[in-house]
Amino acid sequence: MKNGVMPLIDDTYIASFLKTLLETPSPTGYTDAVTRVCCAELERLGVSYEITRRGAIRARLQGGRRQPARALIAHVDTLGAQVKFLKENGRMELVPIGHWSSRFAEGARCTVFTAGHGAFRGTILPLKASGHTFNDEVDTQPVAWSQVELRPDIVAENAEDLAVTGFNIGDFVAIDPQPEFLDNGFVVSRHLDDKAGVAAMFGAIKALVEGEVQLAVDTYFLISVTEEVGHGASSVLTHDIASMVTIDNGTTAPGQNSREFGVTIAMADQTGPFDYHLTQKLLRLCREEEIDHQRDIFRYYRSDSAAAIESGADVRTALVTFGIDASHGYERIHMHALHSVARLIHAYAASRVEIRRDAEPLTDSLKGFTGLPMDPANEESWDGRDEAPERPSEGGQN
Repeated sequence: MKNGVMPLIDDTYIASFLKTLLETPSPTGYTDAVTRVCCAELERLGVSYEITRRGAIRARLQGGRRQPARALIAHVDTLGAQVKFLKENGRMELVPIGHWSSRFAEGARCTVFTAGHGAFRGTILPLKASGHTFNDEVDTQPVAWSQVELRPDIVAENAEDLAVTGFNIGDFVAIDPQPEFLDNGFVVSRHLDDKAGVAAMFGAIKALVEGEVQLAVDTYFLISVTEEVGHGASSVLTHDIASMVTIDNGTTAPGQNSREFGVTIAMADQTGPFDYHLTQKLLRLCREEEIDHQRDIFRYYRSDSAAAIESGADVRTALVTFGIDASHGYERIHMHALHSVARLIHAYAASRVEIRRDAEPLTDSLKGFTGLPMDPANEESWDGRDEAPERPSEGGQN
C-alpha cells in the first residue's frame, strides 16, 4: 500500500486468464500452444518479451537501472502422460510426465495428441475397471501406472488398429482440467499448479502497467515450460538478474502451515533454505502492505528456484505460494490467495533496491556485503526471586 493507495488487482481478469490457461493443454514437452497464449497476452498489455528455443518466456518491465535486475517466475507446463506401448486389447499403456500418482489418473478424461493424425479423446482406467466383472478385485489391485491403461474413443480391438489410426509410442496425453469457478471464491481444477501462479503474475503485470508504476530496476517476468520435470528456470535467466522470486503452489495438509487464503512464504523446501535477505524482505512487504500471510516449510517439494541454483546461477531465490489442497491431484484454491499473491508481486516489483552490491556478481571487497542478526536476545536476568519465571504467554514478554 504505497502512500495509502492499494494497487488495483483485477480479480476478474485473473480468473478469466486462469480459465484460458486451463483450457489450453500444456503437459511438459507439449507447451507451444500455451506459450503463444501467454505471448499474445503480453503483447496486449504492451510488455516486451523474448522466447527461448523451447518456449520459455522472458518478459521485461524497464526500470531506472539495468542492475541488479529482479525476476519473478512461474511455470505454465503441467503434469500429463505419454503413450508407452500399444496393447493388444486396443488400449495404451502410459508413463507419467512429472511426478504424480496413478491414483489421480484413474477415471480422468484426456486428449491424445498424435503426430500428423490429429487429437483423439479417451479415458484413463484401471486394468480392472468393472465391478460387475471383477467384483472385489477392483478394490484390491495395486496403485501404479502399470495398473492403468488409456481407452481411446475409437473402434480399436488390437495394437494394429491403434497403429493404423495413427497412435504411436511417445504420443503426448493431456489430462482434462475440469475447472469449476465457484461464486464463493473457490476454484477447483487440475493443473492449478502452476497456471494459477501464472495468472496471478499476469494480474500483477496488468496492475503495474496500468498504474504506470516507476520501477527501480529492470524487472523480468519469467514463464518456464519444464518445471514439472525439474529443469524450469535453468534456461531463462540472464546474468543481470540478482534476485528471483518463484510463484508456485503451497500445500495445505496436516502438518503444513499453508492456507488457501493469503500468501504463504516458504522458508525452505527439500533443497534447503531460501535466501534469508530476500525472504525477510517479502515478509516485511507483507506486513507493510497488510497482506495476509503465513510461513511454511515443504519437505517433499522443489520449484524453479532449485533449477536456477542447480544450473549454477548466482542468484538469490525465494518462494511465494498460494495455498492449494490436493496438489498434483484434483486441486482446490481460493481467489483470495491469488489476489494476495498478485499484491505481493506488485509490492516487490515496486520496492526499492536494498542490497546495491548485488549489481556486481563478484567484488574484491566486503563493502556493502550483507550481514545477519547475531546479537543475543534481550532476556531478563535471573535475580534469585521466590517466583518462577513467567512464560511469555503469561505476560513476561511480547
